[in-house]
Amino acid sequence: MNLSRWGIKYPLPSVLLFVVLVVAGLWGLRQLPISQLPDIALPTIQVTVNLPGAPPSTIETDVTRKVEDAVASISDIRRINSSVSEGTSVTRIEFEIGRDIDRALDEVRDAVARVRRDLPQDIDEPVTQRINLVGGTLMAYAVESDRLAPDELSWFVDDKVTKAIFSVPGVGSVSRVGGVDREVRVDLRAEALQALGVTAGSVSAQLARLQVERPGGRTETGGAEQSVRTVAVVRTAQDLADYPIYLPDGRSVRLSAIATVTDGAAEPRSAALLDGRYVVGFSTRRTSGSSEVAVGDGIRERIAELQAEHPEVRFTEVQSTVETAKASYDSSMIMLLEGALLSVLVVWFFLREWRATLISAIALPLSVIPTFAVMHWLDFSLNLLTLLALAVVIGVLVDDAIVEVENVARHRAMGKPPMQAAIDAADEIGIAVIATSVTLAAVFIPVAFMPGVTGKFFREFGWTAAAAVLFSLLVARLLTPMLAGHFMRGEPKTAVDSPLMQRYLRWVELALHYRGRALGLAFATFVLSLGLIPLIPKTFVPTTDQSRAQLQVELPPGARLVDSLQVADEVRARLREQ
Repeated sequence: MNLSRWGIKYPLPSVLLFVVLVVAGLWGLRQLPISQLPDIALPTIQVTVNLPGAPPSTIETDVTRKVEDAVASISDIRRINSSVSEGTSVTRIEFEIGRDIDRALDEVRDAVARVRRDLPQDIDEPVTQRINLVGGTLMAYAVESDRLAPDELSWFVDDKVTKAIFSVPGVGSVSRVGGVDREVRVDLRAEALQALGVTAGSVSAQLARLQVERPGGRTETGGAEQSVRTVAVVRTAQDLADYPIYLPDGRSVRLSAIATVTDGAAEPRSAALLDGRYVVGFSTRRTSGSSEVAVGDGIRERIAELQAEHPEVRFTEVQSTVETAKASYDSSMIMLLEGALLSVLVVWFFLREWRATLISAIALPLSVIPTFAVMHWLDFSLNLLTLLALAVVIGVLVDDAIVEVENVARHRAMGKPPMQAAIDAADEIGIAVIATSVTLAAVFIPVAFMPGVTGKFFREFGWTAAAAVLFSLLVARLLTPMLAGHFMRGEPKTAVDSPLMQRYLRWVELALHYRGRALGLAFATFVLSLGLIPLIPKTFVPTTDQSRAQLQVELPPGARLVDSLQVADEVRARLREQ
């Protein structure tokens, strides 16, 4: 089937096809998220096991090592990282790229279930989940108030702020930094324990059975069945103080007789400072596939609403990657428009006819806009690499249209009518145009299949560039001949070589006359290019600029929070001196 001949004879279906493609592309453009770089979500599973009150050494020996040994036999594991803190073990299993994450999640759950009976009996039920977060911290805020106490401000962040921000679509996590946590402390009195003959371990075991809520079977009430639950919990610190502790001789005493029970704040393990002032901070991260700009704008709207509702609290934005993503998107779009404008100017310089220039220039938007629909269908985003792909091929997109239009103008110069000139010109170079575009697409498509993390970045680059090139081929073979046949009217111009073309033809004649020298020069250029390959850097480390520079200082294990704060003050003082 001759697509160009069919398009020239039946222009209406061709126009309707591209109207549909443009509408789909504009809709896809509105749906595409904006980010600085493609979302690289490595297949990662996290296993969290809590053993309240246990020291890190016990957690490492009794929990973490057993979980690591259980999951180590699963195939395609790239790395296993574990972090141990007081009462908590977190193990992250990172799989090879391309691993089915759902199947990996099931295998990890099965492995953890097999070693569940080997873990301490009083642990909380292990939580196995997939990590669906991408990138680092999206935005971070500092919260301070002159009226709220530290515990009240911490609860405000945990309750009001967290709920408000989680209502923003695309927010994946909200983490509080600094502040205090509520804690009911039980300080045992050693002399009382010794006098009554009870050990601290016995008291701890009895207290561990307090917060229990278990199914208690079913009963019939009023002719209907009702489920029963056995509840053994305490609601207040006073209830806990009145809780009976059983002694070895069968007697019992209240907990308040052997311990002091207080409802207060836990010992702080982290602190957040802003310009030397203690504040409560929180950071946010986004989910995979969400837009950095949209999520950031949504967070700022929620913070503005909270600020209006709670004037006693002050919010200060201390970190954000939204501006960097916006700047990257704006600069890429400007680069794209500049490239399109320069392409049109070059076409006008060589064709010197406004109809031919307009027909060639139409290929640019009709090739780029439908590409946005393909990007949305493939779950891509408007990031540095996809926009770079469009900028790279922006000059290539008009090549086929220029060749078609120029050949139509040449046949018009032979005296043929516009329609016949368009048909003959399209038939004459059809195979060459198709081969050129398919070759370009074949160059870009393998880039999308690069292995490793680098391949994850260039996957969107390769498919975006290939889609734009193929749409330009469709424009050149279907729409450009039809437009040339219907709109390149008027008296045909006589084909006269310009001075530039005449000078070019003389160079061609010299190259043909001195074929050996021309081939030798080409071969020398090729060898010189190969010699420059070792000088080209072979690393690919994408970085994201932060709005503010960050300095991390790590203290040796066992350092106290007060030591960390003292070091932070010294570092801040030295930075100010510089």
